Amino acid sequence: MTSNKSSFEIPEQMRQMADQSVDQARKAFDEYMAATRKTVSTVEDKASSMKAGADDMGRKALEYTEEHVSAAFELAQKMVRASDVQEMMALQSDYMRKQMEALGEQVRELGDKAAKTAQDAVKPGKD
Repeated sequence: MTSNKSSFEIPEQMRQMADQSVDQARKAFDEYMAATRKTVSTVEDKASSMKAGADDMGRKALEYTEEHVSAAFELAQKMVRASDVQEMMALQSDYMRKQMEALGEQVRELGDKAAKTAQDAVKPGKD
């Protein structure tokens, strides 16, 4: 009985080409992963910046709400102590004027914060 095994041999040139192809694929994958990590990091930084801006705006809005409620209670106390309708009208008028001024300033400040948060979100990432 003779063994009819044929020996399978890959030429050296083919081995080198295959080895180079694997090396190139590994290098391309490593570069892809590095770019992906950088992108993920940039997105995380932007999200963190936007969250911080939104948190700050939320705290500011809560602060403004507290100021407005406090002013309304002060008005109520003054109205209860008013001696006549004209004094009540003057108190109400003064309250409304001050509230409108405060609201205008607060809207401007919140708008500035929102604009800064948006600008920070679109700034190019750090390399």
